[in-house]
Amino acid sequence: MGRWRLSRRKLLFLCVLCTSLLLFLHLPTSPHHFSLSPSSTLCLSRFHRISWTHSPPPAWSWAKSENCYFRRFSRKHASELLRGAWILAAGDSQARLVVLALLRLLLDPTEVSTVEPDLFRRHSDYHITLPDRGIKVDFLWAPYESNITWLLRDIQHTRHYPDLLILGSGLWHMLHITNPSLYGTALTEIKQEAVSLLEPSGSLHPHMFWLGLPKLVNSKLNTEEKKEKMTGNMLEAYNWEVKWRGMPKGSSGPFMLLDIGLLTRGCGPLCTLDGMHYDGAVYDAAVNIMLNSMLIESQ
Repeated sequence: MGRWRLSRRKLLFLCVLCTSLLLFLHLPTSPHHFSLSPSSTLCLSRFHRISWTHSPPPAWSWAKSENCYFRRFSRKHASELLRGAWILAAGDSQARLVVLALLRLLLDPTEVSTVEPDLFRRHSDYHITLPDRGIKVDFLWAPYESNITWLLRDIQHTRHYPDLLILGSGLWHMLHITNPSLYGTALTEIKQEAVSLLEPSGSLHPHMFWLGLPKLVNSKLNTEEKKEKMTGNMLEAYNWEVKWRGMPKGSSGPFMLLDIGLLTRGCGPLCTLDGMHYDGAVYDAAVNIMLNSMLIESQ
């Protein structure tokens, strides 16, 4: 698959479709060198201002934000934006749910019903191509931080860069290792490898997103071990490591943070059956935040 690049013609077409979201866009060769205007920076800080309604099923909408014109992507708009792209997601079940939300946006419901069983095979990888749009989506089961570190090293070694990289971990570490400090050390290694992807000059680099941990509803967790180890205090400690280790761009890190924690708190405990995995509306919101941020960062 050839490298993905948004032409000016395509970008102007997208601007019209998205009701003049942005004008004269061009994707830079490296997100490390984004130069955002003050208004763009302000809008990036407002991505997660979501309003929720809880009459079943849960639904979300953008909160009103002056001078920030966020739009929900249709299948047509998302397909045009991502045409020719290689999308690589790696992580635990939260990353898998984000991939499902992306496929629900790109495919019609009958197609989703045929791919969902394969996507949710326990502890497995998943791969799909959409030949009519030249889109390739890969999900790699990578529950531990070391899995992600080795993936980034492999990308750097092969110089076969995805166009969109979605990463996230922490739940397995919290359950099976239960040590925030060790989690933070592992995050530092991920950050170092991610930054190294941005360093070679003259190369095309991926847009990189990090998935925050969801709000855990302890009373709904489905095993006693989870209830004992995955407490609110432990979740807070793990979230603190993400910020203190400088993973998000707001902390000089390489990743745009998709704040699943904030989105799940907004949707609320009625949006989860097992206290950890949430209604699809949460991950649909995350995908729309991701696509909008790609446009704004390309201003």
